[in-house]
Amino acid sequence: MAQSTLNTSSNPQAWYKPMFSPEHGIYVVLLVSFLIGAAAPQAWKLTTTLALICAFCGFQAEHPLVMQIKQRRSLKPRFIFWGGFYAVISGAIALWLYLSYPILLWIYVGAIAALIVDAFSVVQREQKSIFNELVVFAAVCLSTPFAYAATTGTISASIMGLWALNTLYFSSTIFTVKLRKPKTSSAIPGVVYHAIASLIIFILYWFSWLSPVAALAFGLALLKFGIAVLNQEWYCSAKIQFVATLESVTAFAFLIIVALSVLPARLTTL
Repeated sequence: MAQSTLNTSSNPQAWYKPMFSPEHGIYVVLLVSFLIGAAAPQAWKLTTTLALICAFCGFQAEHPLVMQIKQRRSLKPRFIFWGGFYAVISGAIALWLYLSYPILLWIYVGAIAALIVDAFSVVQREQKSIFNELVVFAAVCLSTPFAYAATTGTISASIMGLWALNTLYFSSTIFTVKLRKPKTSSAIPGVVYHAIASLIIFILYWFSWLSPVAALAFGLALLKFGIAVLNQEWYCSAKIQFVATLESVTAFAFLIIVALSVLPARLTTL
């Protein structure tokens, strides 16, 4: 099956076949982070929709780029075509949004920096390192301030607090999933990470960058990690479909809690 897939990918006649990232978990991260950013201003405009398309295509452009870097000894038309296709769409929308809201430049700089780090990590064969995965999650979670800025034209301290919250929450998955692998099954790195992350969340709450409800939403990550550690033998033998379902369900529970936290104290009625 693997050999067949390789032959299909390298076949020049197959360049027209669409490419989509196989990292399904990142789709959840992107969607949840974007919806939280869109919930904060309590509005959805044309620019919000364009920002979602831009973020999606920007994420899709990364996969062909990574595949081409891995096979850098020869150019693959399929990788170049689809990477360029997604990049052009994302870049065109990003430019149009920038002309309307120049504040978006800071988010673009962060996303490009993360892409460079990711590409360098692929070259060094360190794509699955904790550092690079943290960078990737931080980059995908930039969709939170991206959605907010594309809707309002501003970036606030509270929206950056939500970006940090999302990044810390989803990065928790790195340490939970690594418990399933024999070489990275130690719980110590995860315990250290969650202790530091909890401290950062508390600091953000202390400086009013996060509401109490939003800060408490990080408890889902602590609960999920705690269950995995205390039942590690069961967790390691569980089917990957179960793990994916658990991550998706808790992610959307996190979305509901945080989205509700940004609603006004009183909702106006018509």
